[in-house]
Amino acid sequence: MRERVYRAEALILRRSDFSEADRLLLLATPAGKRRVVAKGVRKTTSKLAGHIELFTHASLLLAVGRNLDILTQSQIISGHSTLRADLRRLSCAYYAAELYDRFTQEEDESRPLFDLLVESFAALDRTASPDLVLRAYELRLLHLAGYRPHLHHCAVCGALLSEEADRFSAILGGVICPRDRDADRGALTLSGPAFRLLRYLQGQPFAMIEGLRLSPQVRGEAEWLLRTYVRQLLERDLKSVAFLDDVKGVD
Repeated sequence: MRERVYRAEALILRRSDFSEADRLLLLATPAGKRRVVAKGVRKTTSKLAGHIELFTHASLLLAVGRNLDILTQSQIISGHSTLRADLRRLSCAYYAAELYDRFTQEEDESRPLFDLLVESFAALDRTASPDLVLRAYELRLLHLAGYRPHLHHCAVCGALLSEEADRFSAILGGVICPRDRDADRGALTLSGPAFRLLRYLQGQPFAMIEGLRLSPQVRGEAEWLLRTYVRQLLERDLKSVAFLDDVKGVD
């Protein structure tokens, strides 16, 4: 039986006005995604308001409510102030949060998914290459969610892929070898540099991304391939994709 008051580590993914002075928060926690109410935080006298900014990593004290649990205290672990002050990083954080939201269920416990999101927000807060952080995040989240794209073995026959592989099939779940390229005639063309980048990002920690020097074409191709795959899985684009594209158009 759950205690009436409990503490939870959390990332604040979304906020919306609720009632006259409250806010409804969508949280990512090790115990899964959940919605809670922060009462009175829209009042100018609220001491809690500054501790529940969007994308804040915090330790929360929550009281069990009848329908929604109630936030009573918040201690900031990381405010991610650089992320929230930079439009390019901010758009990436919105995308990362929505991707997590779409691939998880309410209170579906997953410490690895939560840790990945914490690590990704921290990387977005410090990186000079937020787009590459997103690519690495996408690949890791897809793996944890059970949709790891095939980048080392053919998605059709399982044969070890060579540099000659030049087709990515969103329908079949990854790269297909030259022998099976007719298995999906709508497969996307895959360049050698983009292929090598995706394989590198799939297996390397975020810290290794900073040293990469890549052309805009290669970065854009990797983004398009993974976006197409995510769209195939979800059967629609994420809402935050439009924000990402708008920000890129301003750069």
